Amino acid sequence: MKGNFIDNLPKVYGIYTGGFLAFIIIMSIAEQMGMTAKTIGICFVAFTVAIYAIIGYLSRTAQADAYYVAGRQVPTVFNGMATAADWMSGASFVAMAGGIYFKGYGYMALLVGWTGGYVLVASLLAPYLRKFGCYTVPDFIGTRYGGNLSRFLAVVVLTVASFTYVTAQINATGTIASVALDIDFKYAVYVGLVSILLCSMLGGMRGVTWTQVAQYIVLIIAYLLPVFWISNKMGAGFFPHFMLADEVSRIAELEAQFGFVKNSAENLKEVPKGLAGITKAHSAVNATPWAFISLALAMMMGTASLPHVMMRYFTTPSVKAARKSVGWSLFFIFLLYSSAPMLATLSKLSLIDPTLPTGIIGKSISEVQAIDWYQNWNQANLMFVSDFNGNGTLELNEFFMGGKAVVLATPEIAGLPYVISGLVAAGGMAAAMSTADGLILAIANAISHDVYYKIIDPKAETAKRLVVARVLLVVIGFAGATIAAMEIQGILGSVIWAFDFAMSGLFFPLVLGVWWKRANREGAIAGMALGLISGAGYLIWVRNGGSGFLGITQLTFGIFGSAVSLVAMVVVSLMTSAPNAATQKMVDEVRVPSGKSILGKQH
Repeated sequence: MKGNFIDNLPKVYGIYTGGFLAFIIIMSIAEQMGMTAKTIGICFVAFTVAIYAIIGYLSRTAQADAYYVAGRQVPTVFNGMATAADWMSGASFVAMAGGIYFKGYGYMALLVGWTGGYVLVASLLAPYLRKFGCYTVPDFIGTRYGGNLSRFLAVVVLTVASFTYVTAQINATGTIASVALDIDFKYAVYVGLVSILLCSMLGGMRGVTWTQVAQYIVLIIAYLLPVFWISNKMGAGFFPHFMLADEVSRIAELEAQFGFVKNSAENLKEVPKGLAGITKAHSAVNATPWAFISLALAMMMGTASLPHVMMRYFTTPSVKAARKSVGWSLFFIFLLYSSAPMLATLSKLSLIDPTLPTGIIGKSISEVQAIDWYQNWNQANLMFVSDFNGNGTLELNEFFMGGKAVVLATPEIAGLPYVISGLVAAGGMAAAMSTADGLILAIANAISHDVYYKIIDPKAETAKRLVVARVLLVVIGFAGATIAAMEIQGILGSVIWAFDFAMSGLFFPLVLGVWWKRANREGAIAGMALGLISGAGYLIWVRNGGSGFLGITQLTFGIFGSAVSLVAMVVVSLMTSAPNAATQKMVDEVRVPSGKSILGKQH
């Protein structure tokens, strides 16, 4: 192709998309010719991971600006796609629809918060951090407030939040790899880790960026195709999003018809750990306005605090491009988020509507246990049925499923060709891998750049800095996989905690760093340290049986942590001396949406 790689991006990814669609067609033909489900699953996962690895290899670099910020030359549309892939993690792809399926409307607060957070990103932070010209979020904190302690504390908060998040992503890759490759979950997490490192090891942010664009194309096709196909098959129309109210009403009618019965403690002892029963669409979760608002607020502030999200806007050519890039990010995220509630609704209808050939409620227990898809997912410990009342017929409260299975198993349940299940597995891997890449890179870059280079060895050559960054990638990834294998917390719970940790320690130091010239080093140190400590302390207290106050739960502890951070930061800043004139002038300059970046060539 003529011209450089950046100019040819539409053509390159157009060919890639066409090739991927051709691969789906080839797999469909192979299925018709007798290829087994297991082989199809392996082919989808192996093919897509191989493509990402090739992109990662071709994007290898030995230049600091290419490794840390992709050379600051990523066009707005493609940065929007990469950000959406970075953002739509295993939680968004695999667990979001499951949360809505089991918990009803309450979990819509996550969609509101995660989407609304980009409004805060666009209006309060992204353009200004891009104008600053930093490589990492701690880079901004350390330069804006001065001193190694403030920089180090920002690295600590970043590491706690990002590591919590990355364990959830490796959990998701492990879940998909264990089902698609038919291996034990404890080994599958390491298969997922190797796949993740192949994308980011050699090219850093440049490799991750171009891989994430490819991963977004895979994950969005994999998410939307089953939704539209199942909807048409069930008669809900080509765009089921417009029929959501009708379908939810149908679920409510069916629950009333079957009689929703709560299981006894004795019954629940039989159910494998991590599985849940079908719950009402009108769930009591987040039933109060404050419960809904507080969860949405925590997710909004957490979104604007997550370092791997902020890093994506350091890669654009200009401040204006950073702002436009946020808009494109929102558009690409909307495509999936607007479909998650519909997928959850269609999945539940497929199971409980007796007028559909896929409905299982009212059938005999033995008949359900003989269904191929049930046997597959039961072996993966993600489905379970039991005849609690002894009548031999499956009742509404006798079927249990893991939240992760809602997206992954629905194509099989709805009777779609298995090639669609393979596609969904590849999409889930793409979602989890893209976010894990961004998170591990955020931690490794922060430690290598802000701790090793800025604090320990300021004279280190570029080659040495990049070796340190790559070693850290492996160490952090291996630690994340080891924690993920322990299954301490579910995917969605871990992700929500990550947002809370991030907002507890970073939201106000970042926002006030741009918008309040009086904020100083002592205030930032107090805000980060006390915010993180108080947020973590509140979480531990509530987890150990403490009664939360003001309706703040273990899912919204970041509200408590960030409130402490704000008070500490304002009080300590006002009690100590104001920043010097040069720092205040720098803050004024950050707010000007044009001109050269402030850090320039300081790196």
